[in-house]
Amino acid sequence: MRDDKATNGILLAIDQGTSSSRAIAFSRDGSVLATEQQAFEQIYPASGWVEHDAEVIWATVLSTTRAVMERLRNQKAGPIAAVGITNQRETTVVWDRRTGMPLHNAIVWQDRRTAERCRELADQGHEAEVAEKTGLLLDPYFSATKLAWILDRVQGARDLAKAGHLAFGTIDSFLIWRLTGGQLHVTDATNASRTALYDIRAGRWDESLCKLFNVPMSCLPEVRDSAGDFGTTAATVLGEALPIRGVAGDQQAALIGQACFATGDLKSTYGTGAFMVLNTGKTLVRSKNRLLSTIAYRLKGEITYALEGSILSAGSTIQWLRDGLGLVSRAPEVEALASSVKDSGGVYLVPAFTGLGAPYWDPDARGTLVGLTRASGRGEIARAGLDSVAYQTRDLLDAMAADQIRPATLKVDGGMAQNGLFLQRLADILDLPILRPTMSESTAFGAACLAGLGAGMYASLEDVSGLWKPDARCESKLDAATRERELAGWRAAVKRTLSPQTRH
Repeated sequence: MRDDKATNGILLAIDQGTSSSRAIAFSRDGSVLATEQQAFEQIYPASGWVEHDAEVIWATVLSTTRAVMERLRNQKAGPIAAVGITNQRETTVVWDRRTGMPLHNAIVWQDRRTAERCRELADQGHEAEVAEKTGLLLDPYFSATKLAWILDRVQGARDLAKAGHLAFGTIDSFLIWRLTGGQLHVTDATNASRTALYDIRAGRWDESLCKLFNVPMSCLPEVRDSAGDFGTTAATVLGEALPIRGVAGDQQAALIGQACFATGDLKSTYGTGAFMVLNTGKTLVRSKNRLLSTIAYRLKGEITYALEGSILSAGSTIQWLRDGLGLVSRAPEVEALASSVKDSGGVYLVPAFTGLGAPYWDPDARGTLVGLTRASGRGEIARAGLDSVAYQTRDLLDAMAADQIRPATLKVDGGMAQNGLFLQRLADILDLPILRPTMSESTAFGAACLAGLGAGMYASLEDVSGLWKPDARCESKLDAATRERELAGWRAAVKRTLSPQTRH
């Protein structure tokens, strides 16, 4: 007989993102009971470099989680059944097992400092092996070269690793270590699949890849199912011992929160970056057009695969319009400014602030703003910024089409999905119906669902699927000739943005 907590308890999701940390409490039916969010500083030590202070991340996770727990107590909402964790993927932390202290700032997924190392490995002919085993490409986006950089650049790190004193983890792993009082060094299969060290078909860390990237296997975490036992929070950390029962990288968590459980289901999440993920079921699909093969989730030892396209700058483009150019004082104001003009007036913004992701994979590309005239103003630039995310999404959809994949609809979530103009432009540019769910917190909800599965609150994915409900549907209002003309302008702008080695 199930206990009452497992049947009716609260699911607490920790959503550790690129620009903020959030904690959200959900009821079994998906209702949001309490939420707390805290932004933190982005660190840019050099061009193309992006770091986070792991201690600041930990502090914001603690403060938001404790605040939500306090609200639940004040509401007399009932007991917490389980904790789920979702996180910015690939971001790399190395810490000392003896003290739990990081050796260096976390190197963020957007960081491009290891681009030259990735080129060296590609020139030596290693990309085929990396792609075959991991489904990924040789790109600084992934964790392996970031980890090696820390080991090589921090004085004494290699010796500490050799002595077995160092632990590597993506953010989920670091948080679990801290939450459990240093009892567990673990991750889940989705996060492991983004390191370029994990064989996604065999389901294990790969010794030859570790040698290739010069990474000691002793520093790697144990890999577990996405729903299961990830330990218990230390009572000294959160005030009570809570079971951690679900973990997934943010894009896989959003796939789950969007109930994309059938082969061919497609979602795109618009946060700092944007990520289009297609469920490919039990089949590991190999893209011929530079999309990524990855793990969607692993439940009861069984892997479900996905195909993914990654956009490096989506919400961060809107942040740049706000903070870099000062066009608006608050990000939501971009919609009104962009709506004040009928179109971009031929202006195109290619937001390659830290390079371009799929399908170009050009870490040396840098942003361009083209087509400016004396008639161009704040509205046209804001519209170009908003449109740039729709155009980049179309690039991913075209790559999928070239791989003979043609989805019927696209489910969307993330902050930009609340922007009505953006949704319409997305439908116009993609020529595809766009669906937005009533649940706006798909990523956090996906983590909560995994925790619910791990705790026995949900018996199966079918239980989760029944919670998804549509809120808005957008269809294209743009004629084909105008769409093709706008896309031609975008492609010309991208060509001017690519670095010489990618262009040729």
